Amino acid sequence: MRIGGFQKNSLIDFPGTIACVVFTSGCNFICPYCHNPDLAAGPLEGGGSLCDPDTIFSFLERRKGQLSGVVITGGEPTLQPDLIEFCQQVSKMGYKIKLDSNGTRPHVLETLLDKQLIDYLAMDIKTNLAHYPLLVKGDFDVEKIHDSIDLIMERVPAYEFRTTCARPFITRDIMADIAVLIKGAQRYVLQKCSRNVQVLDPDFLKEDHHFFSPEEMQALKTIVEGSVKTMAMR
Repeated sequence: MRIGGFQKNSLIDFPGTIACVVFTSGCNFICPYCHNPDLAAGPLEGGGSLCDPDTIFSFLERRKGQLSGVVITGGEPTLQPDLIEFCQQVSKMGYKIKLDSNGTRPHVLETLLDKQLIDYLAMDIKTNLAHYPLLVKGDFDVEKIHDSIDLIMERVPAYEFRTTCARPFITRDIMADIAVLIKGAQRYVLQKCSRNVQVLDPDFLKEDHHFFSPEEMQALKTIVEGSVKTMAMR
């Protein structure tokens, strides 16, 4: 697995669980506001200081009883050809696994679920289905996003959907479409797009109209909150 970063301790990335965080390199999205641009260089390769998986396994062996979970994020982890094997090894060591995904590879998510390797899954919903081509490299079947949403809601024991709010990818009308896509979901999180970080497209930060005010964020929340069981804003 291509690993572009490793955080040894986190109290916030895996709800209710003290975890470490593994960052995989490479992504098939080109979100201009991406906060991990070094990890989004390509589908199977990326920048950053690579960490050997055996080093992580050794760390996990030493931290048994102190950590209880491993978060696998990116980049997009489901692009990694040996993600299944990595998760199996982590699970055999007694750790719970949280996976962050953009939902573009539902067949990988299904395999992980068939093998009972996922305890928590967070899927980023970037926009409505009609606007996904703005964010994905090359040709892409947007129905895969719909398939991942359905799969997660049907089979994942604990999950959340989350959306980073930035124009033109999010508008009031687009948020109404998302509300229909995730109707009945356990948990949905709206995230305000930050301007105080390094991003994939620095020019994106220069345009004020890309960003929502606190009042506008609250209005977006109102559109969708009746469609989901619980909702939060970050």
